[in-house]
Amino acid sequence: MAFEDVAALSARRNARWRPGLAANQGLALHNEVFASSCEGVGAAAALALALDDWRSLPREDVGEAQDRRSVLWVQTREAVRRVGRPYRAGLPEELQARVIHVLAEKAEDALFALEEGLRCRDLAFVVGEIAGNPKPLDLTASRRLTLASEKHGVPLFLVRIDAARDLSSARMRWEITSAPSLSPHWNAQAPGAPRWRAELFRARSHAPGEWVLAEEQGSLTASKARREADEAMADWTAGLCLRHPPRRA
Repeated sequence: MAFEDVAALSARRNARWRPGLAANQGLALHNEVFASSCEGVGAAAALALALDDWRSLPREDVGEAQDRRSVLWVQTREAVRRVGRPYRAGLPEELQARVIHVLAEKAEDALFALEEGLRCRDLAFVVGEIAGNPKPLDLTASRRLTLASEKHGVPLFLVRIDAARDLSSARMRWEITSAPSLSPHWNAQAPGAPRWRAELFRARSHAPGEWVLAEEQGSLTASKARREADEAMADWTAGLCLRHPPRRA
């Protein structure tokens, strides 16, 4: 019996991550997303991951009052300088009236606001953006965020802008970069939907992996990175030919 329990636990931990997994395994409560300020993809990908978990929760487990919960978005001033503030009109319609934005002068203030937000069950989830590797964001501070998130059941998606991978107690840690968009079916020359190359390099309950993430009709999709890169390159080449047809001699 003990061997079967160990085998089941090992299989669960080695299971690949996929969108919608929160419906079966529950929320990943403390998440970190590493991204470059040059691309500005960190907050968008973190929000896509947060919404995927939130939308995947069984409706009978989320009461009507909880469905109307707000979202706390905390940024340091340095993070705002590098990537800008959230643009409310550009957010998903279901969140435009729910976002509570907090601008913190220093990393210490941002960590305090994040921890206080995680203690509030009236929040659907918390998004944070901190630039670099500030000294206050050490393993002890990370552990405090994990404990607060797990104790109160409020997920945290902390975007680490231009940061090096350091010690952390986050349950899922991602490296996010931009990926080429696929050409829309109705117009090959139009800009496609945003996509991200996501590397899950550390997770408590999942094996590491790499995917291309995209949002299609309000749902998060994930596909193997290599196959998607080949398709994107083919679409890019086709679009380039349409823009610049070969000249005849």
